[in-house]
Amino acid sequence: MSPRILENALGAVGNTPLIRLDKIAKQNGLKCNLLGKVEYMSAGGSVKDRIAKAMVEAAEEEGKLIPGKSVVIEPTSGNTGIGLAMACAIKGYSVIITLPNKMSLEKEAALRALGAEVVRTPTEAAWDAPESHIGVAQRLQREIPYGIILDQYRNINNPLAHEYTTGPEIIDAVVSTPSTTCRPSSGKIDVIVAGAGTGGTITGLSRAIKKTHNKGCIVVAVDPRGSILAYPDELNLSDEGKQYTVEGIGYDFIPDVLSRDPSDINSWIKSSDEEAFAAVQALMRKEGLLVGGSSGSALSGALKWLQSTQGQSVAQMEGMNVVVLLPDGIRNYMSKPWFLKMAMEAEPSPLASIIANVLHETSSTQKLDNLSDDSSTIQRLANGVSAMKVSV
Repeated sequence: MSPRILENALGAVGNTPLIRLDKIAKQNGLKCNLLGKVEYMSAGGSVKDRIAKAMVEAAEEEGKLIPGKSVVIEPTSGNTGIGLAMACAIKGYSVIITLPNKMSLEKEAALRALGAEVVRTPTEAAWDAPESHIGVAQRLQREIPYGIILDQYRNINNPLAHEYTTGPEIIDAVVSTPSTTCRPSSGKIDVIVAGAGTGGTITGLSRAIKKTHNKGCIVVAVDPRGSILAYPDELNLSDEGKQYTVEGIGYDFIPDVLSRDPSDINSWIKSSDEEAFAAVQALMRKEGLLVGGSSGSALSGALKWLQSTQGQSVAQMEGMNVVVLLPDGIRNYMSKPWFLKMAMEAEPSPLASIIANVLHETSSTQKLDNLSDDSSTIQRLANGVSAMKVSV
């Protein structure tokens, strides 16, 4: 974070830490460096803050946003909307966010707290259906004066935000950390793994790293089972159309900003909800990182790739740097059943039984003390009665 006083919250977008995931690496028998880019530490709480800021500022420079008149409308799974609502609150634009029903109540609450209007749409609606979050946004844009859709699915500033900020931050962190005997490093990013939603993040990261840093970097994209983003298309056939719980990644169409060119994205991994949520728990319990579900998808995809034939050579080589993009935090999902089950219905730990025994012993001691007190009181009363009899 900047040591300077910032003009507004947009100055606190990005500049997130790259953190070692040593405990998870050890648990999975990895000798490489496993590193997490922790995006929930950005001002609005996710990697999408970056594209929201970039799209708004570019639209202002192009004269597409008119202060006091423009209404920013965006179909989103939530995080881009929060970033846009934050930027527009600062800059003075009205905001309407269209949001599928499956997205969390916390996201809607955050959007409304920032002053945005929220319209919920059917989760099951196809992307090109009039009732989908995209279709509803387009209708609102047509009928509301000065309405404008910045359109994260097609806006070139989506991947550019990551090419110009996220990628260079990761490169700088890796290059600036010296290799030591205890912590060897290749001095470069050897593998980078990220989930694919709009695809802007993984596409921008790939271009940043391959163009200026390491042409041979292996870029791995993670796509949830039920989505159709993975390439080749055969990867998607077995689960196509299946509903999945994890939010923020995967689609039933190919966004324009996603490059499926194998020279940009070298490998695709499909991830299940179960794998994602187990990885979330590992990140929390092992590394103390309060991440959301799509972060679990990214980590589970990274571990799956590192277990593959291609990945094993990287996994077992000291000094190789594998970076996993962790997009957001748990704050947006704390009412979701998958999180409540993880947090509130977990198997009791050994410590829990110790606590129960201590409290049981304390309770038993108190009961004995109370019984002793009661016996003393009874004895005193009995003595008093005897005295009364004698005196009478």
